[in-house]
Amino acid sequence: MSSLSAIQYDFPLQTLNTFGIAAKAHAYLRVTETEQLFGVYADAIWATSSKLVLGGGSNLLFTQDFAGLVLHMDLRGREHVRSDATHHFVRAAAGENWHAFVQWTLVHGYAGLENLSLIPGTAGAAPIQNIGAYGIEIKDVLHSVTVFDAATRSTREMLAAECRFGYRDSIFKQPAGRDLIVLDVTFALPRAWQPNLRYAELANAVAQQNLAAPTAQQVADTVIAIRRRKLPDPAQIGNAGSFFKNPVVSGAQCAALLEQFPTLVHHRQPDGSEKLAAGWLIDQCGWKGRTLGAAGVYPQQALVLVNQGGATGAEVVALARAIQADVQARYGVLLEPEPVFI
Repeated sequence: MSSLSAIQYDFPLQTLNTFGIAAKAHAYLRVTETEQLFGVYADAIWATSSKLVLGGGSNLLFTQDFAGLVLHMDLRGREHVRSDATHHFVRAAAGENWHAFVQWTLVHGYAGLENLSLIPGTAGAAPIQNIGAYGIEIKDVLHSVTVFDAATRSTREMLAAECRFGYRDSIFKQPAGRDLIVLDVTFALPRAWQPNLRYAELANAVAQQNLAAPTAQQVADTVIAIRRRKLPDPAQIGNAGSFFKNPVVSGAQCAALLEQFPTLVHHRQPDGSEKLAAGWLIDQCGWKGRTLGAAGVYPQQALVLVNQGGATGAEVVALARAIQADVQARYGVLLEPEPVFI
C-alpha cells in the first residue's frame, strides 16, 4: 500500500490540539513509520506543499484552518539503549507521550527526568521547545536526536551540541532547522543520581513531606502534585500550559524595575541578566481570572490562558494581545508567547 494512501482530507483538528480550538486541515497523515515521510517528500505535489508537523498539539494555537498537509507524528517505541560507567541511555520515539515516558524511566530505575513530570505533549516535541520545569531543561539531559532531513530526504543523528538550545528554543524552531523532523530522542541519565531541588517551590514541597533523601519517584510525585494544584488538565479545560515565556532583561533594567516595584519576582541568570516571572507581571496587571469572550486567564495561574468553551483562536489571540499591552505599559517588558500561532 502506498505511504500516501492514508492521507485524509478536510480533517478536523479540534481533538489534536490541547487548546481544543476547532480547525481543519486540508490534508492529514498519521505518521507511524518513517517510510511515510520518504513517500511524502518524494511525491512531486506533496513535497512542495505547505506542511505542519504535529505532535501532541500542546504548544500551538490554531487561528485558522490549515491549508496544507498535517503530518501527525505518531511513531512509537521506548527502550534502554545502553549504559556506560556514568550514564544510562534511554530512547523514546517522537510520538510517545512525554509524561508516560518519564514514568517509564522511573519504573525501570533510570532517574533524571523526574522534574519534567506531567508536562503535556510528546517526546518528539520536547527538544523542539527545550521544555523545562523545576530547575531542569531538556538540554541538560539530552544526548542526541534522530531527525528526518526533508531537504536531503535522509535521516541522521544530531548530538545535543548541534541543537542550538536556548530558553524555550532550539534549532528546530529556527530557519536552519525548518527541514528537520524529529524521529526519536535519546537521553543520557546519570547513574550517580542526586535530586535536583534547586527550585525553591519544589524544595519546600519536599521538605514539608519530611523527605530527607527523596527518591526520584518521590520527586516526580511531588512535581505532579504541584502541577495538578496550579495548572488545569487539558482534558478538562483547553489550554497550552504556560502561554508566555518568562522575559529576560538586563541586570540594569531589573534594578530599575525593583526601585519602582520592590516585590518584583526575578531570578538572576549566570550571565548577569535577570529572568522575570511572567505570571507575576500578568497577575499584578489584574488579569488573573478575567475573560475576553470565551477565552480567559486561569484563576489559579495567571500564566495560563484557557478555552472556557467554544473559544476561537482569534479570541485567544485578542486576550494575549491585551495582556501584552498592559504588561508593557506598566513594566516596559514585552511578553513573548510560547505557543506557535498557525
